[in-house]
Amino acid sequence: MQKSKTLKMLLAVSAAAAMFNTVGVQAQTPTSAAQNVAAGQAGSSAKLSAGDEKAVKDMAQANINEIAAAKLALSKAQSSDVKAFAQQMVEDHGAALTKVQAVAQQKGVTLPTEPDASHKAIAAKLEKQSGNAFDKMYMENAGTKDHKMVLAKLKSDAMQIKDADVKALADAHTPVVEQHLKSAQQMSMSAGK
Repeated sequence: MQKSKTLKMLLAVSAAAAMFNTVGVQAQTPTSAAQNVAAGQAGSSAKLSAGDEKAVKDMAQANINEIAAAKLALSKAQSSDVKAFAQQMVEDHGAALTKVQAVAQQKGVTLPTEPDASHKAIAAKLEKQSGNAFDKMYMENAGTKDHKMVLAKLKSDAMQIKDADVKALADAHTPVVEQHLKSAQQMSMSAGK
């Protein structure tokens, strides 16, 4: 009888322990899934290669340079077409910069915050211009030359980028830059007439 009571007690304790273990496993499953998701996210925010990091920084720098020049053009340009182009640059490059900043933050990349030295020098020259001379110089530099340079860099970087998020950024930037270049070239041709 004593043996039977002890056996029943052991079975009850074992059943209870098994039940708690099952609940414990079920409770851990979502946590494990959450940990796996976090690990996956950590994988997507893994350190970029030097080339990919440079590509992100280049995209940010190009956007910063364009925004700064466009803001100057908004205050100094004489032509309403040039002002409209500059406004489009502020909007498009501002939106692009926001996307670059989001990816950079996710990937742990520190971005530049102001125009580079060559663009500061061009801005200083632009500051001294006014009227048609300003409009022409702005469209030649920020409009045509910069967009040609950025487009070439985007295309060459895009072929070497390994990170999917950075590649998506470059792929999204390319058609916008192509359109800006096309608009700038058309404006230059009509101004020359």
